Parts: sequence; structure tokens; C-alpha cells
Amino acid sequence: MHPATLRTHARTGLTLTALGLGCAQMGGLYRPTSLAEAAGAFRAAWERGIRYYDTAPFYGFTRSERRLGTFLTEEPRSDYVVSTKVGRVMVPDPTVGAMEEGYADPLPFRPTFDYSHDGVLRSFEASRQRLGILAPDILYVHDIGRFTHGERHAQTWEQLTTGGGFRALMRLREEGAVRGIGLGVNEWEIVAEAIQAADLDLCMLAGRYTLLEQDSLPLMDECARRGVGIVVAGAFNSGLLAGKAKFNYADAPPALVARTQALRAACEEEGVRLEAAALQFPLLHPAALTLVTGARNAAQVEANAAWFAEPIPDGFWARLKARGLVHDAAPV
Repeated sequence: MHPATLRTHARTGLTLTALGLGCAQMGGLYRPTSLAEAAGAFRAAWERGIRYYDTAPFYGFTRSERRLGTFLTEEPRSDYVVSTKVGRVMVPDPTVGAMEEGYADPLPFRPTFDYSHDGVLRSFEASRQRLGILAPDILYVHDIGRFTHGERHAQTWEQLTTGGGFRALMRLREEGAVRGIGLGVNEWEIVAEAIQAADLDLCMLAGRYTLLEQDSLPLMDECARRGVGIVVAGAFNSGLLAGKAKFNYADAPPALVARTQALRAACEEEGVRLEAAALQFPLLHPAALTLVTGARNAAQVEANAAWFAEPIPDGFWARLKARGLVHDAAPV
């Protein structure tokens, strides 16, 4: 599939390119990203025909939104789809350090969790200002769930449900301020709960439906039945499928390292790069609408786009299944 292949989401009418650009690195994820690097990544994506861009206030403590908005607003508004997120209100704070919550050189605005009705509206209004875009296309609730909040999960979930967070999202959609609403999370279980609690359109799911991990298949199948689009992120599982020893933002467990080695060996036998298989596999599921990859610079964008378009031999996925390397129920 070409990165610029267009895929339309029936419920919202949004048309997204099959490959999107995730912009956490524009905010300095793990190490500083220069403006020149960020601009190079954007330009390389644009020239490849990629027209879906995802950001969040949290990325670089507002830096990513500011940079992406500067780049996007040089282009015709009708030519791209952009998503951002709510759930954190960015509060001015001169004590923000040089490295906080994974971001190098973050701007002096501290993220404060707030999933309430008013918190969602405040966050959205501030994002519009930073992006310079009156009506971002998609608005995700960022990092709700037990993995992020632990003992505070019940409190944050209550803000989103009885506290009016979901109601604020639906209000913004009804008013035409956004076209699609959903979650942007690392936990498939919370998506399963959320689509029962609110009328959601699309959800960004990072790292939970990948070549390495398909435990979320029941959710994916349910989303396909409901017409809820899944925007796949984290297809490399924090780098494990791209040659790094990380999984879910931590050191990879030995069992997953061994499984990755088996996948790589199987791919090599077929003349397929593991990275190409990792990027192409998730979109075989009918619920998956697009796949978003992060990139710090133009070279990383070019590599991801090339892997995404690399030919896969006929029968490859079936042979992976036969070796027990893909879930028997995965649609391939």
C-alpha cells in the first residue's frame, strides 16, 4: 500500500491517508529535536503524500502543537487532516526542568490532568490557539485508563463520564468544531469500556494491535462491527520490532525478545524486512483506518514510508500463522 492511499471513515466522512505522521518527536521526545529537524520531517511527509498529522498538548509541553501548526497553516486547510488531544490542561510553570516526563527541553507549561467538561473545553480552546486551526478534525481523550492513572483511575474516569468530559466532546462535535471524537491511549481495555459509555467515532490505539501483540482482537472486531475506526500507533511496540530492546516504553521482557527474533528470522526467510511487516500488518484488520508513525527527521520519514510500501509476498501472512507467529483469528 502506498502511504498516500486514501481511506474513508464512513461514520465521520473523514478521508485519511493510509500512513500518518505522529508528532511527539516534534516536541523533543527522549532527546531535543531542532526546528530544522522537525521541519524536515514535516516536509518529507508532505512530499510523500502523507496528509494525516497527530499531535497533543503534552508533546514537548505544547512545543509539538506550536511547531505542527506553523507547518500546516502554510498549506491549504482542505488538504490535510489533523488530530490533537484533551485530558491535560497546560499550566504556566517556570519550574519545568530540562527533561520531564520523557521530553527534552520542554516548554514552561506543566501538564495537569483534567478530564472534566470544563477541562476538556479549556484544553481544546488552547490547542486551537497553538495550532492556529479553528476546527481540528479529530479530538482524542489522551491517556485515560488504569495503566496511566493507577489508583486514580476511578476518579479520572468519573470526570470523563459523570463529570461531563464525554459530554463536552459530543458538544464540540455537534457544533462542528471537530468531526470525530475518541480516545488516544495505550490500553485496549479502556477503549472497550469507552465505546460502551459514549458515542465515539475513532480511537488511536498505540502498541496494542501489532505484529507482536494481538490480544486486542476482540476489541478490534467489535470496533469493525460498530464502525468505530482504529488509528493504529506504536506499530514497532516502542522499538522492539525495529531493532531496539524496548517494549511499551521499558526494557523488553526476554519472552518478547525471543518472539521478535523468531519473527525476524521468518521474515528474512521470505525476503521481507521485519519493519515492513510490522507497519503493514495492522491495516489488514477492517477496523484499522490508518497507521501513524513517529519520526524525528526526514530520513526517518523516508524509511517508514519505504517500509510501508515494500511488497509482501503472496501467502506470507498465512505462513506466519502456520508457524504460530500470528494469532489464528487475525484477519490476514
